[in-house]
Amino acid sequence: MGRVAVVTGGGSGLGRSIAARLGADGKHLAVLDLNAEAAGKVAAEIEANGGRAIAVAVDVSDEDAVAQAFESVRAELGPVGILVTSAAISGFSRLDKITLDEWNRYLAVNLTGTFLTIRAALTDMVAAQWGRIITISSAAGQKGAQGQAHYSATKGGVIALTKTVALDYASKGITANTVPPFAIETPMLREQQAAGKLPPDKYLNQAIPAGALGSPEDVAAVCSFLAAEDAGYITGQVIGVNGGAIT
Repeated sequence: MGRVAVVTGGGSGLGRSIAARLGADGKHLAVLDLNAEAAGKVAAEIEANGGRAIAVAVDVSDEDAVAQAFESVRAELGPVGILVTSAAISGFSRLDKITLDEWNRYLAVNLTGTFLTIRAALTDMVAAQWGRIITISSAAGQKGAQGQAHYSATKGGVIALTKTVALDYASKGITANTVPPFAIETPMLREQQAAGKLPPDKYLNQAIPAGALGSPEDVAAVCSFLAAEDAGYITGQVIGVNGGAIT
C-alpha cells in the first residue's frame, strides 16, 4: 500500500505540482486547500492519471478545522506518513504600512498553519516510527525581501520550526526538511508582476545565476526525493531551489 501524503495548499501553484508528482510516485494523496473546487480538480487529475486522491477543504489557520481535516484523511486513506506544507499567503507592503490585522493574518496562515498541520500529522508518524515532513519556506525567509517584512518573518519562522522538529523527532524515524524557493513561475508570481510588485522576468533573471525562473516541477522533484523511503538520513536541512541565487 502506498504511503499517505498530505499536501496543504495543494489546489494551485507549487502545491498542485507537488501533489501531482507525489501521486505519480504512487503516494495516496490528500489535497488540502482553502478552495474546495481547486482541491477537487487536482484530486480528480491525480485519479485520472491512475493515482488515488481525495480533496479536503480547510483553513490551515483554524485549529479545529485542521484536526477535522486530518481525521477525514485517516478515515478515507489511512494514517498520514508524508506532509508537505505549501499553504501560504504572500504580498507586498512597507513595514510602516502593515496593519496588526495583516501581520497576524500572515502569522496565522504561514507559520501557525504550518505548526498546526505538522502537529496533526505527527500523531500518525510517531505511532508508525516513520514520517517525512517537508515545509515550503522561501528565500525571503533566508535573506529577507524588500517590502515583505510580514512574509519574510513568517517564512524565517518556518525554517526555524522545521529545524526544531527535525531535532525533536529524528529518533522517531521522522525527518523534517524545508525547501525555500526563490523565483518560481507560479500564478502568485504572475499576479504580483501584473500588480507592479515584481519586475518582469528579464530583470528577475539577472538575479539568478542559472538565468531563468524555476518551475513548480523543480520544487516538486525535491519534495519527491525528500519523501522517499531512502531519504531517511536527511533531516533538518534547508534545500534551496533557486538556480544559484542563494548559496
